Amino acid sequence: MLAFIAKRMLATIPVLGVVALFVFLMLRLSPGDPASIIAGDYASPSDIERIREQLGLNASIPVQFGKWIWTLAHGDLGISIFTNLPVTKLIAQRVEPTLMLSLTTLVFAVLIAVPLGVIAAWKAGTWIDRTIMILAVAGFSIPVFVLGYILIFQFSLELRWLPVQGYTSPFVDFWKFTRHITLPTVTLSVIYIALITRITRASVIEVLEEDYIRTARAKGQSERIVLLRHALKNAAVPIVTVIGLGVALLIGGVVITESVFNIPGLGRLVVDAILKRDYPIIQGLILVFSMVYVMVNLVVDIIYTIVDPRIRY
Repeated sequence: MLAFIAKRMLATIPVLGVVALFVFLMLRLSPGDPASIIAGDYASPSDIERIREQLGLNASIPVQFGKWIWTLAHGDLGISIFTNLPVTKLIAQRVEPTLMLSLTTLVFAVLIAVPLGVIAAWKAGTWIDRTIMILAVAGFSIPVFVLGYILIFQFSLELRWLPVQGYTSPFVDFWKFTRHITLPTVTLSVIYIALITRITRASVIEVLEEDYIRTARAKGQSERIVLLRHALKNAAVPIVTVIGLGVALLIGGVVITESVFNIPGLGRLVVDAILKRDYPIIQGLILVFSMVYVMVNLVVDIIYTIVDPRIRY
């Protein structure tokens, strides 16, 4: 197992290298002068030259890439052009709201979606199955920002049950944290629930047609044991896969959700950096999100071997 984990971790290094190269070229090879674009239409030549010097654009491309990789190797993501603060510090200040929103969304989605998918597979072809699938299709079709505004209107403005926007750390006030995180979590998790539910249903239905399921039923085992111990366990690999792949949806949804609910997280930092054309922050966040996605896929690969020991790479 340790050898497998080490091999998979080494395999992530080339992937991160390609991502780093892409992020570097995104700024350097984009049309126009990046320094002029960042400085704006009314910037003086001295301002443009200052930005070029700050970004290291006066050196050749290989030299720029070498310096940039060297700084990355030391954990330095650069300095923000507009705040003049280290990008690592800005990310550290914003990481908690995004992490909490992602965790609550992931836990809530899995706890709701997997049971729904199993029930839909168990009752395949009935009105229960059709109802769950209709809800799943609807959840997958509604844009995140539309659902967010609907929930704000209903539960914040009309019923006044939950706050409209903002964030409170759970380490400061857990009750306020729960109130602030509820609507963003529901908003972000709907599309995730829909995706996991559909994959769970399809995987469990396929497993329920296997001979060992009929054997388990013939032995007189209860339907609950058949579904949970035999069907769900053997259908776990596709479910784990879609949960891991759904992290990409989660990352994209975080940007929109944090903007709708004005949560000061990494998603909101992305939007602010794009509006201000703060390339060091954009580069740093792309690298962080890419690294998270690669690490999640590494964890998924490890879970594969736990769920099904026959799987080896």
